[in-house]
Amino acid sequence: MHGVVVTVEIDAQRADEARELLNTFTVPTVKEVPGFISGTWMRSANGTRGRGVVLLDSEDAANSMAGQAAQGPPEGAPVKFVSAEVFEVVAQA
Repeated sequence: MHGVVVTVEIDAQRADEARELLNTFTVPTVKEVPGFISGTWMRSANGTRGRGVVLLDSEDAANSMAGQAAQGPPEGAPVKFVSAEVFEVVAQA
């Protein structure tokens, strides 16, 4: 199993719009990725950074997911792509 950690910057002035994009576009899209197991999305206390952790069943699936994430959100979105990193899952609780 592998995970993808995606980091974004959020326009805190458009927080409601960012949450809407997450719930209506990002989450449903990620759930359809082949090999998807689970995903968790988080926002910093000040609302300016976000992280998503998506678990997938293989390294190939994780690399594919990271490539999709790197394409970034649609033009004019309230979030800006920063990074997507692939990690091997070595323990889970």
